[in-house]
Order: sequence, then structure tokens, then C-alpha cells
Amino acid sequence: MQGALACRHPNRRHPHSGLVHDDARHTTRFTVIGNHLAQHPELSLLAIGLSVHIQSLPAGARIDIKSLAARFPEGTIRIAAALRELETHGYLRRTRERVPDGRIITRTTSCNQPGHGGRDAPRPAPRKRTRQPGGKPLPAVPRPAYPAPALLQQATDLLSRLRRDDSRLLLSTCDTAHLAPGVAAWLERDVSPAAVRHALTADLPPEPLHRPAALLAHRLTAQLPPPPPFAPPQAPPPPTRHPLQTCDGCDRAFRAPGPGRCRDCRSCLLETA
Repeated sequence: MQGALACRHPNRRHPHSGLVHDDARHTTRFTVIGNHLAQHPELSLLAIGLSVHIQSLPAGARIDIKSLAARFPEGTIRIAAALRELETHGYLRRTRERVPDGRIITRTTSCNQPGHGGRDAPRPAPRKRTRQPGGKPLPAVPRPAYPAPALLQQATDLLSRLRRDDSRLLLSTCDTAHLAPGVAAWLERDVSPAAVRHALTADLPPEPLHRPAALLAHRLTAQLPPPPPFAPPQAPPPPTRHPLQTCDGCDRAFRAPGPGRCRDCRSCLLETA
């Protein structure tokens, strides 16, 4: 009787059901991938696969959007969105650097373990995310490279004024604190506050918004614009070179915008006056 009850236990699995692994040990041409990436709860399947592909590439390989779109059937829009996901969650870093010949290049760094700053460096504690009462945590948002207090305050003020555009966008203090770094990342990329406000409030669904903060977090991540192009430094204007004039008092040549007297003759006139 006890054996029959055990067979009917809801948590008991048939020994031949579910996934079965047929593994072989790799000795060449393999890449070690952590389960924190392979089983990431927030990354899309495209972003996970793209990160695995990037981590398998040798140093110096081209992983710009056009090169990846030429390699895979997904288009540039989906690949760009996946790269933004990886950048948001720390698996990718893109920085601008000036090379010795004066050009500005984009340096892409692939991180196989976000937050790992070295073999002996301590791993940072996981960042707590805002959780709605009785609901799921809010999605992660982009982070600014330089979170200056003035920039975060500007982002907080922008979020607090969204309710003027739509009363449904009334945010709590916790939601505002969670979203402010995402808005700061937009402002840091030379996007005007009016453009950020339009991106967050345009084309909202007509039905009630049960989680407005989650919608805003999704827009901040999915529509994150690229960094602005670096403008080359402007050369200072050349000094003004006036034509040669002949002094009316001593016939000496001097440079001036128009005819007249040289500096010495002008000084003599002032002394005798």
C-alpha cells in the first residue's frame, strides 16, 4: 500500500521522462559559459545566444551590428536590441576612445561574468530591485557611465513631472528611484529632456496602466539611443593679419585695418596734446 502511494506522489518523476544529457568532454575549441548567462531570468533568448557567440570569438573580432547582421539571419534592429540588453545587464561594455592618430573608436568589452573585476576582486552584492507589492520586480534599466548627482536629480525631476502629461504616470518614490538611472543614461547621451519625455509618454495604450513603472522601464531599455558621435576638436581661428599701411606722420610702414598714423606717432600726438 505504501509503495502504491509513493508511485502516485505528484513530485515523483518517471525515470525516463524529461531531459536526458548525452555529454562528451570537450578537449579543443570550446567556450565555458556560466549558468548565470545560459539561464538568465531576464535576458531574451536572442541576447543569450548572441552573448555566447561573442564570448566564443577571438580578441579583435568585429562585433558591430552590421557584421553580426551579415553573420546571422536576425536583422539589425533585433541584434541592436539584444546588444542593448547585454549592455544593460553588464555582459557588454562599449566605450569611446581616442587612438594615437586622433580618431575616435568604439571599444567593445565582453564580460563573461558581470561585476567580476579580477580573479581576487570581491564580487559586488546583487543590486536590490524595486518590487511592486504582490508583483514581480521591475525590469532593469540602463545605467549612466558617470552618475553625477546633478544628472540624477534632473532625471528624477523629469520622472516626477510625467504625471502632467498623463495622470496614469504617477510614480511612487521607489519607482522613481529605480527609473532615474535609466533616464540619466538617456540624458548622458545628449538626448534633450523634451525628447526623453516624448519617448516615455507617446503612444501609450488607451486602457488603464496597471504597472506604469514597468512600461517606462521597458521603454528606457528597448529604445536606448546610441552614444552621440564624438566631434573632432575645432581649431582656433587664425589671427587677423591687417594689411601694411604707410604712416601719415613718419612714412613708416605698419599694419592696421586702415590708413593713419603708427603707434609712435599716435603716442607723440597724445603727449603734445
